[in-house]
Amino acid sequence: MRSIGELARASGLTVSALRFYDSAGVLTPALVDPVTGYRWYTGDQVAPARLVAGLRRVGMPVAEIAAALRAEPAEVHRLLDAHLRRLEDGLADARRELSRIRTLIDPEERPVTTRVVLSRADLAAAVDAVRFAVGTDPDLPVLTGVLLDVDGDGVRLVATDRHRMALGRAAGRVDGPAARVLAPVAFVDEVRALLDAGAGTTPEAHLTVTDGSISVSVAGRRVDAAALPYDFPDYRRLLRAAPDDAPTHRLTVDAAALRSALTSADAPVVTRRHDGTPLAVTVLGPDGRGGARLFRADELAGEEDAVRVGVNGGYLLQALDAAGRGQLLLELDGPIAPLAVRRPDDADAFSILMPIRL
Repeated sequence: MRSIGELARASGLTVSALRFYDSAGVLTPALVDPVTGYRWYTGDQVAPARLVAGLRRVGMPVAEIAAALRAEPAEVHRLLDAHLRRLEDGLADARRELSRIRTLIDPEERPVTTRVVLSRADLAAAVDAVRFAVGTDPDLPVLTGVLLDVDGDGVRLVATDRHRMALGRAAGRVDGPAARVLAPVAFVDEVRALLDAGAGTTPEAHLTVTDGSISVSVAGRRVDAAALPYDFPDYRRLLRAAPDDAPTHRLTVDAAALRSALTSADAPVVTRRHDGTPLAVTVLGPDGRGGARLFRADELAGEEDAVRVGVNGGYLLQALDAAGRGQLLLELDGPIAPLAVRRPDDADAFSILMPIRL
């Protein structure tokens, strides 16, 4: 048995921290002396205490530390990945806020420029991953562009029309502070054509963001635009709402096969009424073999507890096209949770489709 002081020295935690994690039910002693109240730990508790110390140093919440101590290694890695994403998002937020503060301190300060050197092919793929989700409603001009969110190691592209959201990412070398700019869709389309025109001439594309203006150059040719003057919705709130909760089902599908099923003449659809107008809804769910299948209306009766999600079939086809060929992952939690479409080899590019109530 080890005293609390011995465990503190062996683990890197302080005595007060060990008392706290005991009271929180995270790391309880093997024995508490009923007379003196002294806490005693076994040698087997040294490794968990060291894990707690490491997770504490990186700021992981107490509830997640407790979960990590009880989880299998694969689940612990998932918790670490989710926490790392939170830290990265927080750092990007801090960089943006500090840049804004510098402007408040010295309004006459020269414009801040951020330059990014990207893979031409990766940027093209990121544009393709999000272009279909750009909004077209003139009453919502904030959704009629593509957000370019530059952080420490590249740029994330985001588009949404409220009914679906798509994200893509291109890694790159960043020179300058984090930047966030809403690019007009016409500019994005010009950039996409420029990236194709540069094929075979250079592997790189150069992105420059300076105080409301944006440009992309490839092989000496450049496209410029003024950023849209709107505050794009905080897409990270949606991403942060879920990382700690794994989806109920993660289904593997062949993109071509699912596309064929959706476009066949006898593709099953369920009719629902929206604002008095009939609406064709595509309903998906697990097929019992790790994949997904489409469901007819008569198959939904009496299956209120089954995991099914209804979406716009046309939107799903566009998401499949944006994700590319081969195997894809569908993540679903039920009839009122979004459906995610992912590529298994790229965690940074995915689409989210809003559900239609069944």
